[in-house]
Amino acid sequence: MPVLEKIVVSNFRNIGFQEILFSPNVNCISGNNGEGKTNLLDAIYYLSMTKSAFSTSDRYIFRHGTDSFSICGTYIMESSRGEEPLRSRFAVQVNAGGEKRLKKDDKAYDKISAHIGELPIVMVSPSDVSLVSESGEERRRFINSVLSQMDREYLSSAQQYNRLLSQRNRLLKDRRPDRELLAVFGSRMSPHARRLHDARAKFAEKLAPVVSEYYRALSGGREDVNIEYRSDLEKGTLEEVLEASAERDTVLGYTSAGVQRDDFIFTMDGHPIRRCGSQGQQKSFIVSLKFAQYEIMKGNYGFAPLLLLDDVFDKLDMSRISNLISMVASSDFGQIFITDSNKVRLRGIVDGFTTDRAYFETAGGNFTRI
Repeated sequence: MPVLEKIVVSNFRNIGFQEILFSPNVNCISGNNGEGKTNLLDAIYYLSMTKSAFSTSDRYIFRHGTDSFSICGTYIMESSRGEEPLRSRFAVQVNAGGEKRLKKDDKAYDKISAHIGELPIVMVSPSDVSLVSESGEERRRFINSVLSQMDREYLSSAQQYNRLLSQRNRLLKDRRPDRELLAVFGSRMSPHARRLHDARAKFAEKLAPVVSEYYRALSGGREDVNIEYRSDLEKGTLEEVLEASAERDTVLGYTSAGVQRDDFIFTMDGHPIRRCGSQGQQKSFIVSLKFAQYEIMKGNYGFAPLLLLDDVFDKLDMSRISNLISMVASSDFGQIFITDSNKVRLRGIVDGFTTDRAYFETAGGNFTRI
């Protein structure tokens, strides 16, 4: 189980240079809004996923006036077999030209995708409301981020499918695209599409009851929630779906059918949550979704991923906060990072369930252990 012992962050968002030592259990970061709490959690997330948690291009991450940023983390790699834990050092550096260098113990990866899944992580943040309120693209991105960490074949198929999809779309921009060549793209994309579809369907089936269980625990069983997976591949193979949409694709100039249009419908008592759920209910659903992700990933890896809880108490009433903390306090959880602008509330909550914790206060991208 990887435990983040120390992080060194340079020129990442508003963080100039910080070297921070963490507790292996619970780490609490407080401070006013805009001071850097979320940026620290995003740096931890970036080191695991090689991208920001907020769908942000790397060019918006550089600290103002700089042309590169770097993040380096020392992890204690604990063994489940009782062996002596080892330390590993992971480092990523990105420059303004877009070059991204990633190393493990000072040895560069052959390809960055080989790192995904090495440091499993789950993050809950206010921006997750987009999973409920925005388009299916946000939900696909979420599902992809989970499955890519657990399944390297899934990640490879997603990359190859998207590459072929991009090439097919370029061909469709011609006024008279070659129909035979379009068919070739369909046949090459089809096995990747089937792998993505099957993995997503299996994951949604596994995810739904776990989300429902967490939601009942968090809300006191007031509502029933569910997740439904929808895909064009329910109508047939990708080749059949693309053949049926060929004329439309030619007119539109892009591929209008396929697994890139998949969606996951979140419902409460049979109705879409985005229409019938209050802010508190939506927040409770999102927390339940992420905790279910955490549980499934933990079962897959055999150890607990890092858990980042950014401003998670906002918009939850005290009963839901109490239920949430009882879940977090469970021994099933590993290393946790929690942010809250209310230092008194944070300390009162965390002190109630553990003495093994560290408190940090942030101002202007500087972090002080208190």
